[in-house]
Amino acid sequence: MDKNTISRDGTHIAYERTGQGPAVVLVSGAMSTGATMAPLAAHLSDRFDVIAYDRRGRGESGDTAPYAVAREVEDLAALIDAAGGEASLYGISSGGALVLRAAASGLPVRRVAVYEVPFAVYEGGAAERAEYTERLDEALGHGRRGDAVELFLRLTGLAEEMIQGARHSPMWAGLEAIAPSLAYDNAVMGDGLVPSERLASITVPVLSVAGGASPAWMREAARAVAETASQGTYRSLEGQTHTVDPSVLAPVLAEFFSSAAHPGQELRNPKPTGQK
Repeated sequence: MDKNTISRDGTHIAYERTGQGPAVVLVSGAMSTGATMAPLAAHLSDRFDVIAYDRRGRGESGDTAPYAVAREVEDLAALIDAAGGEASLYGISSGGALVLRAAASGLPVRRVAVYEVPFAVYEGGAAERAEYTERLDEALGHGRRGDAVELFLRLTGLAEEMIQGARHSPMWAGLEAIAPSLAYDNAVMGDGLVPSERLASITVPVLSVAGGASPAWMREAARAVAETASQGTYRSLEGQTHTVDPSVLAPVLAEFFSSAAHPGQELRNPKPTGQK
C-alpha cells in the first residue's frame, strides 16, 4: 500500500490507487487484505480509477478501539473523499455486507456491486450464526487466535483435514495475525439474515452476483439481495464459485459501473474468454 488517508476517528487507512476514470473502491472480505483485490483492480484499471485498501485491523492500516461497524463506514467515507467525493463500491462476501451498509448510510455512492454476501437464508442459518458469534467471542476474548481462525474456516465449510493442514502451514501465522478482525466481519454481518429494511433504503443501483457453481443457498442469498434492494439486479456467473475468477468478474462489474443497467433485470450470463 503506497497511500494513506485518515478516517474520522484518526485511524490511518492504507490503500493503493490505479487507473483512470470513474472511481471504484474494492472492499475485501474476512481474513483478507487489500492485496487480495489486486488482480481484480488490475482488470478494472483500464477503465476506472480503482482503490483497493486494507480494512482497519489488517495489513498496513491502523486500528482504534473500540470497534464499531460505523467506523468502517467512516473509513469508506474517507476513501471516497480521497477519490474525489464520489465512487462506486464493490464488496465480496462480508465486504459486500459492509458496502451495503455504507450505501444505506447515505455516503456519496453511485452504484454498489456485491459478490456472494453470505446471508443465512438456509434453515437453521440464524442459529448457526448465533453459535458462531458466541464461540468466536469466547476464543478471541481468551487470546486463542488459532481457534478463532478454525471456527471461521469451519463456518465456510472447509473440510477438517484442510483446516488442520492449513494450521501446520507457513500461512497460518499470517491468518492468526489478523484473526481479531474476524469479530469485525461478524459485526458487519449482524444476525446473518438478509437486512431487508436496510437494502430497501438504498437509493442507488445494486448488482448482486453469485457463482453458478456455488452452493444453492449462496445463490439464493445473492438473489434475495437483488430482489430486496429498490434498484436491484441479480447475475449468476456460470462455472464460478466463491473464489471467483477476476477475469470473469471484471467485465460484469465494468458493464454495471459504466452503463445504465435496468434495475430488477436478470442479465445474461457472460462466457469466460475462449468459451463458445
